[in-house]
Amino acid sequence: MQKLRVVIVSPALVDANNGNWQTARRWQQLLSAHSARIVRQWPDALADGDDVMLALHARRSADSIQAWYARHGQRGLGLVLTGTDLYRDIAYDTQAQRSLALAHSLVVLQGLGVQSLPDEHQTKARVIFQSTGTRKTVAKTSRHLRVLMVGHLRDEKDPLTLMAAARLLPADSGIRIDHIGAPLDAALGLAAQTTQAQCPHYRWLGAVPHAQTLQRIQRAHLLVHTSRIEGGAHVLMEAMCSGTPVLASRIDGNVGLLGEDYEGYFEPGDAPALARALSALRSPGGAQLAQLRDQCAARAHLFDPQAERAALQRWVQALREGDRSAPQHRQPMGLLG
Repeated sequence: MQKLRVVIVSPALVDANNGNWQTARRWQQLLSAHSARIVRQWPDALADGDDVMLALHARRSADSIQAWYARHGQRGLGLVLTGTDLYRDIAYDTQAQRSLALAHSLVVLQGLGVQSLPDEHQTKARVIFQSTGTRKTVAKTSRHLRVLMVGHLRDEKDPLTLMAAARLLPADSGIRIDHIGAPLDAALGLAAQTTQAQCPHYRWLGAVPHAQTLQRIQRAHLLVHTSRIEGGAHVLMEAMCSGTPVLASRIDGNVGLLGEDYEGYFEPGDAPALARALSALRSPGGAQLAQLRDQCAARAHLFDPQAERAALQRWVQALREGDRSAPQHRQPMGLLG
């Protein structure tokens, strides 16, 4: 295998501690057989030696994508589509649309992502599932249902739906909700503080280091994910690979990871439906919760680090060789079953 110099363009770096940064950092590690670095903007002082660019975000990395194309053409230019790309920006933003056209090939991070691309770009797209390590299921309290939501407070994550559901649950419901996420929107931070003051069963924990967040996922009975827009949320994989089932909004970004037949969906923005679902699951040893746990466990193999490493290596080699003949957007066996 030829050793390549790979530059990963990420609009978010370590200070953001968000999904883009986590993807960029993990891919840098998975590409250890090559020389991979992460930048926010390209070109930089090391640009002359780069063989391949992996750009995250069609709109926010558009300048870097155009600069690469001006110097190298399509050869070596790969674009990773985020949730805001797929479900918002490429519909109307001219820079995002140009990025799609300039890239040699595209990657989406969940099985339904390809169908959101314009028809003329679907043939150059492939699915690469993100991965996470398997963590043992830890003992959980039997005194109440411990629910966790992980996501910075911004509109796309729709934290207000969780807060509204918390207000609909009586304080003695036997359900305890912890909410992790930095207040990227000050108004949503204030809403979280107000909800916490009025609902003793809801706690907003603010930003929490990743290692501690993983421990909280392991201890929770259930992860709630209320997003309106997702490209393929890594926290869902972390929960599934920790033995923690998921209750998620029925959007493509979630269904593309959990499967069409998953039983733990509610309609996006429907706080009463979320509250009813939580109430139905409030027995920590109940059959419904066990069913969700089994469904999640059956899909955990899709998020194996070695599978992601192999898929990423194939993509990087194909970009360098200018080859689009590798498997494109075929979905893994059982993806939607």
